[in-house]
Amino acid sequence: MKLIKDKVAKLSFVALLVTMTAAMFYTPTASAHGEKSQAAFMRMRTIHWFDLNWSKEEVAVNDTMSISGKFHVFEGWPETVDKPEVSFLNVGIPGPVFIRAGSWIGGQLVPRSVSLELGETYDFKVLLRARRPGEWHVHSMMNVQGGGPIIGPGKWVTITGSMSQFTNPLTTLTGDVIDLENYALDSILFWSGLWYAVGVAWLLYWVRRPLFIPRYLAVTSGKAASLISSGDKKVGLIFVVGTILCLGITMGTTNDKYPVTTPLQAGLMRGIKWIEIPAATVEVKVEDASYRVPGRAMQMSLVVTNNGDSPVRLGEFNTASVRFLDADVLEDESGYPDDLLAEEGLTVSDNSPLAPGETRSIEVTASDAAWEVYRLADLIYDPDSRFAGLLFFFDEDGNRQMVKVDAPLIPVFI
Repeated sequence: MKLIKDKVAKLSFVALLVTMTAAMFYTPTASAHGEKSQAAFMRMRTIHWFDLNWSKEEVAVNDTMSISGKFHVFEGWPETVDKPEVSFLNVGIPGPVFIRAGSWIGGQLVPRSVSLELGETYDFKVLLRARRPGEWHVHSMMNVQGGGPIIGPGKWVTITGSMSQFTNPLTTLTGDVIDLENYALDSILFWSGLWYAVGVAWLLYWVRRPLFIPRYLAVTSGKAASLISSGDKKVGLIFVVGTILCLGITMGTTNDKYPVTTPLQAGLMRGIKWIEIPAATVEVKVEDASYRVPGRAMQMSLVVTNNGDSPVRLGEFNTASVRFLDADVLEDESGYPDDLLAEEGLTVSDNSPLAPGETRSIEVTASDAAWEVYRLADLIYDPDSRFAGLLFFFDEDGNRQMVKVDAPLIPVFI
């Protein structure tokens, strides 16, 4: 009976090991819209992306495209999220379907982390080279240390061609030209296989011994020392010494083969130039704001004052990458993603031109299914239920002013 139990336990362990190994090699195709799982307050009160442009909607393998635009670092940054003092401009894509050929903030190349200032606006550009054919959702993204990835709007981009045609040539500091796509691939496979085999051998050595229940009973009865024999100690010593010798010898041969190396660059770039935006001549005060759950609409009571010298109208409300437009004032011509664009989603009680020196109280409603589709309505269940966004006012010549808004949001369930 004891022999049968031991065999069953061993077979169970081997089955579990095989299952876990198989799971490591299972890589299902990723789709899109993972940003929906990110908390609404994170998307509303951290990085505001606007004026985005995807240079191409279809690109061939090895060809390039870019994502460019602007982002505003909100001064009302949530207290529960670390400040963007260490940030990294990135893209959100389902795996290595593109390679990042370069990224710039304020016209400066930023191959590593940067420090961003609250309340400032930056322009950016990310250059991508197509690698894997398919239709992919491509996002702008900012990784913040202690805050995680802050995902911007995404757009579907189609890559045509064959992945077998992809190359990633690079000239090293010593003048050698290598292809990073398959450089040292044989060595990678060999060492991965070697250490995997060592790990499996170590596990199999102990699997042949009594497993969980017998070992537990031996430990509880004070016979733990009997579980490890002198032979086990010798085998353990062989594994340890063999591993250290292997590492030492191969490290020496590798240093001889590659005498010139450069460590990974992990410094922090400061002093990134932001956009000098003229002070807005439009003042906005949020008197109250509510979200009407049944109607999927946010309503704001605003007091707007025009201190400029030309009449202005409210044309857009931008929050969490969703753009609500007043079609009578602004028509989008940038090809912005349809699922993030509410072309007639902004309603203003009185949106006639606001004359210079005039103050007006208006009711603004931003309504669209995107509140629910992108789970922005979850904001009303947050302990710090606040909304934030950008209001864009336009004069008769199409000149634009950006005004930030940040206020509590009260849910209405009837």
